[in-house]
Amino acid sequence: MQGKKYHGSGFVRRRLRHRLVALFSIVCLLASSFPAGPGNASVRIKDIADFQGVRDNLLVGYGLVVGLDGTGDSLTNAIFTKQSLIGMLERLGVNVRDQSIKTDNVAAVMVTGTLPPFARHGGRIDVAVSAMGDAESLLGGTLLVTPMIGADGEIYAVAQGQVAIGGFSASGAGGTSVTKGVPTNGRIPNGAIVERAVDFNMASLKSINLSLRNPDFTTSRRIAQVINGHLNAPAAQSLDPSTVALQVPAAYAADIVALITDIEQLSVQPDQRARVVIDEQSGTIVMGENVKISTIAIAQGNLTIRITETPQVSQPNAFSDAGTTTTVQRTDIDVDEGSGQQLAVFTSGVDLQELVNGLNALGIGPRDLITILQTIKAAGALQAEIEVM
Repeated sequence: MQGKKYHGSGFVRRRLRHRLVALFSIVCLLASSFPAGPGNASVRIKDIADFQGVRDNLLVGYGLVVGLDGTGDSLTNAIFTKQSLIGMLERLGVNVRDQSIKTDNVAAVMVTGTLPPFARHGGRIDVAVSAMGDAESLLGGTLLVTPMIGADGEIYAVAQGQVAIGGFSASGAGGTSVTKGVPTNGRIPNGAIVERAVDFNMASLKSINLSLRNPDFTTSRRIAQVINGHLNAPAAQSLDPSTVALQVPAAYAADIVALITDIEQLSVQPDQRARVVIDEQSGTIVMGENVKISTIAIAQGNLTIRITETPQVSQPNAFSDAGTTTTVQRTDIDVDEGSGQQLAVFTSGVDLQELVNGLNALGIGPRDLITILQTIKAAGALQAEIEVM
């Protein structure tokens, strides 16, 4: 009985040990699937690169908006509106060329839109409508049939529909007016019908080029490495900071869409140059995480001059026959050189957080910070590129 009991307990211990090993393996696998830290900020290739050939096409057209409540173009000032109106009526069988036309319910507009990639015949796209003449508002107007052409001069869509305005304008008899937004701009959701598709045959592609939105040598090479690791073949090659060339593997020759889908979901850690972007008009400063400075001392002092004018009354002595009472200005000038400001020393290799904390400790505002950063750059201590907008 004791032998059987000992054998049974050993069997239980072995099963328990095997379960613990399996549980530890699962925990290690789950831990490896999470990012190692905040520095491992990986993004999808889909969010940082585009596939060349898969692109939008810009469309533009000229048309007329009718049905306005007296807020259209003045035909005496907007000659193109009058000519367009006469031409439209003649195409409809109405001859008014030798007649005097007076109407303020028509406005000449430019119609713009974007033809998305792979848009097919009969699909619909949104269009924007903008007044060209002296129309006051497009509220309540209807856009007439307007052909929309591409860069090659071909018609790719036709727009028509009710114009939706986001703003308004109102005025009273006394000259008081209120305007909100821009009433001379509007949109027509699904207002254009696609008449011609842009030919692009993906099935016949032998190679695909990826175009980086922010060109960078390191990011381009990392994308090529990630794609090659996924395909287990040297199919991708970094050509330059903005282009990665990919040869279509034989396994994906009949399904290019599957290849693009798999690649755009891969994650890569993009790199960026150390850059400081400054907008002097608004005082906005944006610094990247790779901004470093060498050992340098910074002192920020303010010179403040206060001039105070105190009027005082000067009058002659009592019972004096000469003299008049006058007002005399007494001027008091106070100069403050900011002697209480401290001298801050930043050691070599200071990162962005330490730089910001140190400058904030000096009580430096955005305007002064712009001057300090430019001075540090001039001294050669700022290891970053300064871009002034």
